[in-house]
Amino acid sequence: MIILANGFARAQEFDNILIQNALLIDRTGQSEDRIVNLLIKGKKLIIVSADEIFIEDGMIAYDANNGILLGNLNIGDPANFMILSKDPRTDIDVLLDTKTNVIFAIRDGTIARNALTLITDSESTPKEKKKIRWLAYTPPPMAMPLSYDDKSKWNRWETKPFSGIFVAAVAIDRQIWLGQNNSSEQQVGDLAGFEGGEIRAFRFGMAGTINFKKPWIYTFVVVTHAFDKGYDSKNSDKVTLFDYRLDIPLWETISLSVGKQKEPISMQRLLLGTQMQMQERSSIVDAVYPVRNVGVAVNGTGLNQRISWSTGLFNDWFDDSQSFKESSNQIVGRITGLALVNDDESNILHLGLGIRYDDAKEFIRYRASPEFNQSPPFIDTDTINASNTTTFDLEVTWRKGPFWLSSEYLWHHVDAADYGDPLFNGFFISGSWILTREMRGYNKRNGIIGPVPVSRSVYQGGTGAWEITARYSHSNFTDGLVQGGEMDIFSLGLNWWLTPAFGINLNYRYILLDRYDVLGRSSGIMGRVVLVLE
Repeated sequence: MIILANGFARAQEFDNILIQNALLIDRTGQSEDRIVNLLIKGKKLIIVSADEIFIEDGMIAYDANNGILLGNLNIGDPANFMILSKDPRTDIDVLLDTKTNVIFAIRDGTIARNALTLITDSESTPKEKKKIRWLAYTPPPMAMPLSYDDKSKWNRWETKPFSGIFVAAVAIDRQIWLGQNNSSEQQVGDLAGFEGGEIRAFRFGMAGTINFKKPWIYTFVVVTHAFDKGYDSKNSDKVTLFDYRLDIPLWETISLSVGKQKEPISMQRLLLGTQMQMQERSSIVDAVYPVRNVGVAVNGTGLNQRISWSTGLFNDWFDDSQSFKESSNQIVGRITGLALVNDDESNILHLGLGIRYDDAKEFIRYRASPEFNQSPPFIDTDTINASNTTTFDLEVTWRKGPFWLSSEYLWHHVDAADYGDPLFNGFFISGSWILTREMRGYNKRNGIIGPVPVSRSVYQGGTGAWEITARYSHSNFTDGLVQGGEMDIFSLGLNWWLTPAFGINLNYRYILLDRYDVLGRSSGIMGRVVLVLE
């Protein structure tokens, strides 16, 4: 690095630039100024975050020392901003004498002026109280990455013992069945009765911190399916507790999750609805894994976050008002690793292995729809009296820039001698391409791919983020004396995120069902509008 006598650096190019402790001022007068950290990779602005960003190998880092940040902060665009040594709100002359007061300037990703202090990893301590990061293995449902720390939002609140944010989401569907042959009608009935619109579910709740010395994270979300039978339905279902969970830090990289939560298995099951490539999860994942379960799980990372792991014990006796002894126990575990990751993390290969054991104290039954919510079950094993079940789940994900290819294979063994000890299995292969060139993030804490980032929303004069998707899935629940059916589904999708909180998507599916010695064929299309309270 070449330093001039006046302390400024010549214009240079770096692949990975981290700037800590810049002051992002509130120009609306409705919020507070915020200390943020910025990460630039390949000349593009990748992150503007109030959370701590750690210095990694191959990264050059500077301390802005609370300098005033001004400029274009659109994520995904070439970096164009400057940092001032003084606040122009109190002294307008600062803007008239930029030669003296600009301590850092970057244009189209190239540094034009730099008088910031070069720092090392040991020196990278926050200037303010350390920001709280989500310790949960699964993130709070529907919460956006920075929402919990933005005090300007009306749905954000904070007291000395507690802080939090109110969250909500609604998905509005419109289903059209395009075709069905006679064999399919014999298998599942006339699908015409399942057409129409519905508000699939309305979720609302809160997530935040309990401010101990090492803060705990709480999540509380409820859901109502009052509108599942259509827009004009007069039936109302009860409100259901969807998530109630505490995430407790134990050591620096290890935390404990207690309560109703997703079991730590299968990337596709762990993804939030706004993170998925398709509207619905694959039929094999939906058939085998519960949506939520009650239990405890220990989560952690290792090898500088190259691997993540989680294991837990679950029993839904409390949620189902049953006796603990009569309710089934599940032991679940998952380990993931980055087999490949390049310097700027734009190219990663993720591998994962999950194992689930169920002592099957209760009767078991597997049912699955053809990946449409408005549909009867196509797969149905009826009840099985089993001694136990064991599931193995293999994950492979490759994400390179805007492209994401993902696959999972499940083996599900049922120990039930009276039924021939059936072995069920299935897999899916899905791919997506973000046409507007955004890149989904990767969460090293839990080994899952993030949502589509929106570089320029429609409110910023942009087009939002556009993504095309495709998936092939296979589910086989016919083995031994069980005739649950064998199903293949070919899917195409288009996702349009106008903003990070408002999306429209369309899915088409062609479905083949082999059951009752006939081959049923059907196809349909589903449109969905997603609204999220940030």
